[in-house]
Amino acid sequence: MFRKKENAAERRTYIRLDTVFPVGFRLLSLDGKEMLSEGLQGFTNSVSKGGICLVANNLTENFSRLIIDRKAKLSISIELPVAAGVIPALATIVWSRAAADNPERYFIGLNYEQINPVQNSMIMRYARGKKLFVPLAISIIIVLGLALAVNSFISLKLIKGNKALVNQLVAIVQESSIAKQRVKEINREGEGLRLKIETLQSQIETVEAEKSNLSKEVEIEIPGIETKLEKVTGLLDELTKNKSSLQEQLINLQYREGEVTEELLRLDKKKAVLEKANIDKMYQWLRVHQNPRTGLAISFEGDNNLEDVAFIYDQALAMQAYNYFADFERASKILDFFYNKAARENGLFLNAYYANDGRVAEYTVNSGPNIWLGIAALQYTDKARDTRYLAFAEEIAEKFLELQSQDKDGGIPGGPGLEWYSTEHNLDAYAFFKMLYKTTGKEKYLEAGEKVLNWLLLYTYDSKDVPVKRGKGDSTIATDTYAWSLASLGPEKLNHLGMNPERIIEFAEQSCVVETSFLRPGGETMQIKGFDFAPQRNLSRGGVVSSEWTAQMVIAFKIMAKYYYQKGLKAKGHSYEMKADEYMSELSNMIISSPSPSGQGESCLPYATQDSVDTGHGWKTPEGRSTGSLAATAYTIFAYYNYNPLELTE
Repeated sequence: MFRKKENAAERRTYIRLDTVFPVGFRLLSLDGKEMLSEGLQGFTNSVSKGGICLVANNLTENFSRLIIDRKAKLSISIELPVAAGVIPALATIVWSRAAADNPERYFIGLNYEQINPVQNSMIMRYARGKKLFVPLAISIIIVLGLALAVNSFISLKLIKGNKALVNQLVAIVQESSIAKQRVKEINREGEGLRLKIETLQSQIETVEAEKSNLSKEVEIEIPGIETKLEKVTGLLDELTKNKSSLQEQLINLQYREGEVTEELLRLDKKKAVLEKANIDKMYQWLRVHQNPRTGLAISFEGDNNLEDVAFIYDQALAMQAYNYFADFERASKILDFFYNKAARENGLFLNAYYANDGRVAEYTVNSGPNIWLGIAALQYTDKARDTRYLAFAEEIAEKFLELQSQDKDGGIPGGPGLEWYSTEHNLDAYAFFKMLYKTTGKEKYLEAGEKVLNWLLLYTYDSKDVPVKRGKGDSTIATDTYAWSLASLGPEKLNHLGMNPERIIEFAEQSCVVETSFLRPGGETMQIKGFDFAPQRNLSRGGVVSSEWTAQMVIAFKIMAKYYYQKGLKAKGHSYEMKADEYMSELSNMIISSPSPSGQGESCLPYATQDSVDTGHGWKTPEGRSTGSLAATAYTIFAYYNYNPLELTE
């Protein structure tokens, strides 16, 4: 079929389209008065300001001849996606050609005779936009891909570095423990040598006295004395030789002790640096797990059953950690949620909310968690020098004054409408009222605190066999009540009340210290010594170390150390300080790397050495061996910095 060749200059003015839009058209006579065809359908191939390139399929021979010979005009209706309705135009044929692969398909170059200028501009803007869109989109995809790759590389490097930091600390703690054990063994061996040397010295002195007496008898020539003197002299030489040998062994042992001690000092210096670096990483873990929308921080990272759940006790601990590091904006974000947004029941907060949207996650109201929120608000008020949330703390306090008024002994029940009483909640309440009195000077809080103290004396510290009961009529041993007795009341107050703080600490150690295996995420099994939730003998599961409650006991040891140092009893103070260091090292062995992408391998602590086991107090430890715990991590930070959350201090 004959083909009319289009002008190259005309083609250069067109913009090639990567996507097409429909065009309806009719053939008209050249004068435009006669319609030569019914409606036909085509689509755009390219556009210019002066016209379009139209692609038409399945044209009849008559229609194709009219187009080739340019003996017709086209009335067109362009359906532009961004326009409402269609854009009409009248156009003349400039060129045409059949497709190489389909003779019935024609490319037709058209020039506008009539078109609305505004609508024409709209077509051109759309065409240019589409022309730029694909390369722009590809460029954006490439840039985003590169950014993602760089970010992934940085994240992987960060995760690798953070995990290496944890592993280095664990390795150093292990080396340090081995060195300390060697020092102890050397000291024991040294004590044994000194005892042997003292025994030999006593024997030498006895034999020397005997030899002196025999020498006098030799002078008066008593028969057989010379032979006896010779034997005694030989024995004395042997004893002296043995003593010299033991003294040489002791000198060598002291030299070895010096070497090991020097190595221990080197390890302890390195351990101190790594321990501080990991504590900093643990605080970063607390920061990255705060939801920017609600301000809440998830309680457990790794347990799918508790995904996104934020327990309010844990939020109080997170706030106190933020306060300690003067990160007041983060702390106030949590306070804002509870003060202005969180659902309440009878004026008090439910035990847990979802971190992402703030919905209620646990429909239970208990006293302890609510009191801890009040304590955190007071710590913020004190540390930030900001009184915005003091009224919030007093609102919570008023609810507990109401509950206290309903108990003839002045105790705080487990929650509104509950009949059980726990020592833990009342220790919290005593600390809370004491802080409120210190902050506001209001006598009602001082009186409320004294009532709680009387309740504690009546129901908690009334047994000789168990120094601290778990609650009213409940002699079960709970480790946290022992630690919090020191943290809430203090050793001086306990002594004043007739309670021996040393006895409380000793009982907790005798009853609740366990040594058990801990499977680290990398597959390494380690022995961990720490405090169980309850006495091991009462539970069939065997020993389990609670990292949070062990950290609480570290704080208790440090409180006792300070108490005795202030009294001038340095030896006692040092012994408690050494215990605190010992258990702090055990906690270092439990530090793991965050398992989530958002955590980026930051350091944190699991809730316990075993997952999904009975604590002995009505709940189980979370699932997952690599589950990071907000409470355990926050309390370990407190233990490291010797921060008592139940006391207002500088």
